[in-house]
Amino acid sequence: MEQTYDESAPVPALAGLVRTVWIQRTGSQPYPQRDLPTGGVELHCPVGGVPRLIGPLTRAQLQVIPPRTTIVGVRFMPGAGTPMLGVPADELVDCDVELWGPAADALGCAVADAADPQTALFAVQRYLAGRPLRPDPVVAEMVRRLMPWEPTGIAQLADELALSESQLRRRCLTATGVGPKALQRTLRFQGYLALAQAGFGSGLSDLAAETGYADHAHLTRECVRLTGVTPRELLGDKADRCDCGHDHSASYRPFLAGWYDRFVQAQPGRHILTSAHGPDRA
Repeated sequence: MEQTYDESAPVPALAGLVRTVWIQRTGSQPYPQRDLPTGGVELHCPVGGVPRLIGPLTRAQLQVIPPRTTIVGVRFMPGAGTPMLGVPADELVDCDVELWGPAADALGCAVADAADPQTALFAVQRYLAGRPLRPDPVVAEMVRRLMPWEPTGIAQLADELALSESQLRRRCLTATGVGPKALQRTLRFQGYLALAQAGFGSGLSDLAAETGYADHAHLTRECVRLTGVTPRELLGDKADRCDCGHDHSASYRPFLAGWYDRFVQAQPGRHILTSAHGPDRA
């Protein structure tokens, strides 16, 4: 069996807190994987193994998944997920840690007792739905305003949230692990990946302009800084289309929905994102 990766939207109780959930299976060979910064944390629950939390990443990390491994995964929105551990997110930056205590026991049992990976994924989500994952309203609004479809300056954002810039940075570090500017840069790059997944535009320059980069060279530099490779090397063959063979529409739907809303408000009746990977909206 070859490596498979199947994403889906989270259960309704986790909407707004979790970007996507997935099941990954490796075949008879080890599978090298590049984990990219997303702005949030990820929960990995391997069947027969110890649950792990991948902290907020500031750069790509390479891992090799052993053969014949099944992982049930959850990708959180920025600011969600770390409350489950009861530690500030900035203590988990670029870390891969094993969960311990009641949370690890509950998640391990949920996966081990499940009849199949799909049941295990639902059981993990049911457990998370009962946990204190939600960030405070100020942090949630901060994250929303740092999304790439709403370009804003950090000083302006602090004023709008009635915080000093130092207060804004401190709250952002505690909740997401990085400062507001670093989070904004990560979310902007995720926006590029979302539009590439959706088949937006007619080239890298279109994607760069839409996601707030000065030009395609600026986008390329940011891609190398965050992932270690160029857009073409990251996406496979084409820098403006995702060619990885996996459907990531569930993960990128929150980004695509934001752009969809902006375009519809600006030009009613015009459908910009027409790809099958776009938002489930009429």
